[in-house]
Amino acid sequence: MLEPSASGQPGQLERACGADPGIICRLVWDISHSDRAAQVAKVFVNGPAQTAGRIVFVLVLAFALRAAVRRVIARVVERAEAAGDGSEHGRLLFRERRRQRATALASVLGNASSLVIFGVTGAIILGDLGVNLAPILASAGVVGIAVGFGAQNLVSDFLAGAFMLLEDQYGVGDIITVADVTGTVEAVSLRVTTIRDVSGVVWYIRNGTITKTGNQAQGWARAVVDFPVPYQKDVPRVRQAMTASAVRMWREPRWNEAILEQPEVWGVQDVSADTVTLRVAARTAPLRQWEVARELRERLKEALDTSDVAGAPGTGGPDAPGGDAPGADAAARRGGSAPSDG
Repeated sequence: MLEPSASGQPGQLERACGADPGIICRLVWDISHSDRAAQVAKVFVNGPAQTAGRIVFVLVLAFALRAAVRRVIARVVERAEAAGDGSEHGRLLFRERRRQRATALASVLGNASSLVIFGVTGAIILGDLGVNLAPILASAGVVGIAVGFGAQNLVSDFLAGAFMLLEDQYGVGDIITVADVTGTVEAVSLRVTTIRDVSGVVWYIRNGTITKTGNQAQGWARAVVDFPVPYQKDVPRVRQAMTASAVRMWREPRWNEAILEQPEVWGVQDVSADTVTLRVAARTAPLRQWEVARELRERLKEALDTSDVAGAPGTGGPDAPGGDAPGADAAARRGGSAPSDG
């Protein structure tokens, strides 16, 4: 028996919920102090409606938890999408890439959370309905082991795809090299990465088989041009002419966004019997290195064609003063002409 209330009347809680009130009935009465609300809660939770009440309560709790988890995922994805290079160039360049990655991650995390939440909810509801879960769980364990052995490649593909998305190894639009395939990423899923090479061939590569990947579109790239010049050229003066041409290109508004730093002539890369190869390098924005390299080659050729770069002293090459043909200097001193073939 419960004690009477302070007014001397029989306890209102006992009148509403009975001599042995349940937790739900007591909680409702403490909040509302309404006999009718407490009685409704008692009928809803206890008696014939107990099972239905628990099922409805579990479902409501599951949907509320799912909504809360999705809200948290959305905020995390928004932060991931907003993060990145703080410069204007970085924001414009990687905004679409981050958006695609954030959308994929949100979809994966949302589906995984829904599967876990409603899986647990289904097990609880089956238990309330009186279903013996032990055989079901045992059978699920056996089936899981069988599926795990039979679908090892599939599981490997999904795990590799999930880590690839989380680590942002590559995304749609990137140019990557996987094994002996180089091309543009056209689609990325948890199981397969789709790449189109320069010939237009579409390659479907399972994520589980990718052991290493080269990405040419992350952060920055570098245009490297190996430019051969005749052996007789004066290398220091050639370097000066090449440097001046590359710097002029970098300062032009058209190329200022593509070339991130002042290009450099690294020096002699190779020497052969006929040519000296000089290497020019320029740090560029991702995926701009090829057009920068093509433009650099054209400008370097024009610079060497139009500049007065003499041959090295004593080489006797065609670019040396008076070196148009063998014997030309001697003929000029004699006031005659160069020897003819005839």
